[in-house]
Amino acid sequence: MYRIGQGIDFHQLVEGRDLILGGVKIPHHKGCLGHSDADVLLHAICDALLGSVGLGDIGQHFPDTDLAFKNIDSKVLLRRSYNMVREKGYWIVNIDSTLLLQAPKIKPYVVQMQETIARILHLSLEDVSIKATTTEQMSFVGREEGVVALANVLIQKY
Repeated sequence: MYRIGQGIDFHQLVEGRDLILGGVKIPHHKGCLGHSDADVLLHAICDALLGSVGLGDIGQHFPDTDLAFKNIDSKVLLRRSYNMVREKGYWIVNIDSTLLLQAPKIKPYVVQMQETIARILHLSLEDVSIKATTTEQMSFVGREEGVVALANVLIQKY
């Protein structure tokens, strides 16, 4: 039995924060604003995982009103989300994700992000797809005010 999950996340970009995407710190003059480390890519993957087994979204399990999650490393949230999927009797077949951001270019960091995600989720690099696109300077993404991540996961009953 297969199931599909879809996740999306948005974060505002601000001065004075680290930019962490896919568990990797990326040099940039702005970072994502959020209660945790604000890793928009890992948050979208968490939502896709949780949704694939009908467990809602990241905000239900790791609310930004809970001080326990203040500045938490999103790799911890990803691991916990994956554990919930495993408890339901599923394993991940693959992940396909897309980042929407004007800058910086993430191509030099994609393999490192894939390695980080694959290690946490016990996947091969080929099972973790990370793509990126700009919005051609249109919208809040194009003005470098925010970043968006989309993720889809396919899981299978074991």
